[in-house]
Amino acid sequence: MLMQSLLFVVLVVGGTALISWPLGRYMKWAMDPADPSAGLAGWNTRVMRIVAGPLAAPDQTWKRYMLAMLAFNVVMFLVTYAILALQQHLPLNPDGKGALEGSLIFNTAASFTSNTNLQHYSGEVSLSYLSQLAGLMWLQFVSAATGIAALAALARGLAGRPLGNFFMDVQRASFLVLLPVAFIVAILLVLGGVPMTFEGAVLATTLEGVQQTIARGPVAAFVSIKQLGTNGGGFFGPNSTHPLENPGFWTNILEMSAIIIVPMACVWMFGRIVGRLRHAGVIFAVMLGFIAVKITGAVYFESAPTQAFADLPIERTVGNLEGKELRFGATGGPLWSVLTTSTSNGSVGSMHDSLNPMTGLMPMVGMWLNSTFGGVGVGMINMFLYIVVGVFIAGMMIGRTPEYLGWRVEAREVKLALFALLAHGLFILGGTAIFAATPWGADTLNNIGPHGFSEILYEFTSASANNGSGFEGLGDNTVPWNIATGIVMLLARFIPIILPLAIVGSLASKRRSAESSGTLSVESGVLAAMLASTIFVVGALTFFPAATLGPIAEHVMFMN
Repeated sequence: MLMQSLLFVVLVVGGTALISWPLGRYMKWAMDPADPSAGLAGWNTRVMRIVAGPLAAPDQTWKRYMLAMLAFNVVMFLVTYAILALQQHLPLNPDGKGALEGSLIFNTAASFTSNTNLQHYSGEVSLSYLSQLAGLMWLQFVSAATGIAALAALARGLAGRPLGNFFMDVQRASFLVLLPVAFIVAILLVLGGVPMTFEGAVLATTLEGVQQTIARGPVAAFVSIKQLGTNGGGFFGPNSTHPLENPGFWTNILEMSAIIIVPMACVWMFGRIVGRLRHAGVIFAVMLGFIAVKITGAVYFESAPTQAFADLPIERTVGNLEGKELRFGATGGPLWSVLTTSTSNGSVGSMHDSLNPMTGLMPMVGMWLNSTFGGVGVGMINMFLYIVVGVFIAGMMIGRTPEYLGWRVEAREVKLALFALLAHGLFILGGTAIFAATPWGADTLNNIGPHGFSEILYEFTSASANNGSGFEGLGDNTVPWNIATGIVMLLARFIPIILPLAIVGSLASKRRSAESSGTLSVESGVLAAMLASTIFVVGALTFFPAATLGPIAEHVMFMN
């Protein structure tokens, strides 16, 4: 059993890590070609400048890049809001889906614009095909492309070059990276049995002679970008536990690999753009180490039987099978829960509300750190914030001016990095405190005590990490939940993108110095240890008290 679990983890994580290397090389070519005016890269550049017009022509400062990104995302939000609000009057609605409630429209538009895909609705019940495709699936491409574009700009700035043009970058990320990879994955999903049709729901007769309505639709296309763009929003309410989103063993492996393949490749893309592949290798190793620890913890803690079956005459020697997809075994659920929360994916292969208490802590830790590969593009950007803080601390410890890639890291850059990191904790802990102490949260709980607190804590953690998964023990489709999490998702999306761009703008205003023998090497184990320590200390100091009130308290309660 142990050997099977180990092989399964190595197949998914190790195999995906190997594939991420050539994908990172391709992404560097797509996002930052060596000669953008020659060959295929030149043809792509000319076509994209024709599409975007004069907006795509000039290089932008960090402020102009930021404003272009924000303007583009405002348009994304407004278009999606209009489609959702008017879906009952629009085409591609064969099942006659009706109007949505106003706060739910706001929450859904904010969720998909921010690459969160938190769902307070069930897709097959509430949304038309047009809403799913032209509204949500479109955002799953362009919101993910926004993250890749921001990372490419940040890397160019650190390399001492102009940041580029946002409108060019978002087109490159959409059409050269995400679209072709999603097309390949969608074809594989169709071959694996995932539906792809524009026909309405089908009426089937069961073996008992009962009539059953089975929802279907263009599922394969939706699921492919849902996974690759670290979006996570499911076509069906149960997400990837639904047999039409995830029919079998090989589709399960494909979808798990798709969760982490692009975030992994983003690290290599970053290293190639800044010209420091060994430095990217150090960052990759730190991220991989954290994800390995979380997977080990999740699989170990989930090997214990659930307390829900304690008084039932049920075999309890195979671990916790409550809320699991028995088609995928006992390891598949915990592994998926770690992968989907180490990135900002948020899709689910098991019900997180049914995880053992300490297993449920592992996904929370992934979202609290929010940088162990993280979301497409933004995961590496979040790691950059930890690098700034770690390099500054290391410089102070050895009595030298801290430097990163030849740029002097001073008080201004550290303040911006800490503000972004602490804002993440504020959104999570502040929102949890308010909703745990008021009827807004307490009246929506299905559980009391530490588990109920964990449900509230998880919801705000998921919103702030732009993850989108949930414990699913909340009645969260209420006006307070929809408005609060919608605001958190938007703020938590753009603050950690804007402030790193500001840091790069601040660094670029200084003179770059050559590295010397006294400079902290960015390619050494010392940096890896410093970076891992910084991530652990910041995360532990910020979130450990909340963890003791939720999953840790629940674990201790069951032990006693």
